[in-house]
Amino acid sequence: MTAEGAEALQVELKHLKGEVRPRIIAAIAEAREHGDLKENAEYHAAREQQSFAEGRIQEIEGKLADAQVIDVTSIENKGKVIFGVTLKIINVDTEEEKSYQIVGDDEADIKQGKLSVNSPIARGLIGKEVGDEVAVDTPAGTVVYEIDEVLHI
Repeated sequence: MTAEGAEALQVELKHLKGEVRPRIIAAIAEAREHGDLKENAEYHAAREQQSFAEGRIQEIEGKLADAQVIDVTSIENKGKVIFGVTLKIINVDTEEEKSYQIVGDDEADIKQGKLSVNSPIARGLIGKEVGDEVAVDTPAGTVVYEIDEVLHI
């Protein structure tokens, strides 16, 4: 995972532990004061929220414990496409230029220009260098891209 992705998970974890968890605990305590728990919808809703939040906390802690964080800014830029780089590619047929960062699966968001390292485009580009033309098999068919620029940002 990228350093940026790890930081985003740390922020979410801090929010869940510091704000969401105490709010849910307070909601459960308040719902218990209302009496019979079997028919108390507020109590059951709060317990469901607690279950979701605790599951997400465990999921994030597991990802952070298992993750190998790669800070691409500390790696020398040799013009080669590797995990974490931001690259500019040009569609050879349409001359359309796009910019993507190759990130881990959890960080991927195509609308923000973040490609999963396991996506067909990223798999086709990894290991290639600036100036290379790469034929990438996509769900829409084969597309030829030229690697215009590789940035370590």
